[in-house]
Amino acid sequence: PFLLNPYDEHAVTESVALKNQVPGSEIIAVCLGRKDAESAVRSALAMGADRGLLVETEKMCDSMTTARALHAAIVRDGQADIILTGKESIDSEGMQTQFRIGALFGFPVVTNAVSLDIKNGKATVTCELAGGRTRTFDLTLPCVIGAGRGLNTPIYPTFPDVVKSRKKSIETLTLPELNVPAAPGSTKIVAMTPLVQKRNPQKITGSPSAQAAEIIRILRQEAKVLS
Repeated sequence: PFLLNPYDEHAVTESVALKNQVPGSEIIAVCLGRKDAESAVRSALAMGADRGLLVETEKMCDSMTTARALHAAIVRDGQADIILTGKESIDSEGMQTQFRIGALFGFPVVTNAVSLDIKNGKATVTCELAGGRTRTFDLTLPCVIGAGRGLNTPIYPTFPDVVKSRKKSIETLTLPELNVPAAPGSTKIVAMTPLVQKRNPQKITGSPSAQAAEIIRILRQEAKVLS
């Protein structure tokens, strides 16, 4: 079964926090994937989403096709006030889907959000940049926000939450129903395999000072992490 992307966990958690501030609001978890991707949607429901939409396909889709499918599903379902995504997926790490969704809607987009405040129809979002720097943006609603790890601490559902989630609805859609071409986009994903890390352990002997000198040599000459 598919797991919910860790960055999407932050997005769902923030959605629940926003819902608690706005009575009557609704959280819809939208996903593109194979039939067994329903488990990821079900995880979002257990965390607090109200219902789910699964666009079912057996193809591995690039970010453009993914964005088109999610955009079409959201449009079909109704107007969104705010769209929260993870800042990236943990498989392809493309970091493009949220920007493509925003472009299709014509909504403003920011990503790697670490702080979010909604007031008077505007979102004030602080985003983490390279080197730990941050920048704050004011966005008009509706907008698209990519959640970063610093945005919140994810909600981890209890067993009763998991049981309740089984009673929540997940509507299944297809690409043809949404008039989204099933043909590959500009990028074709040929295959995805786990990363295999090869290690070359070395035993360092000698006196403590000799061992320290050898470690420093390895870090400088082989690992190249010291100058």
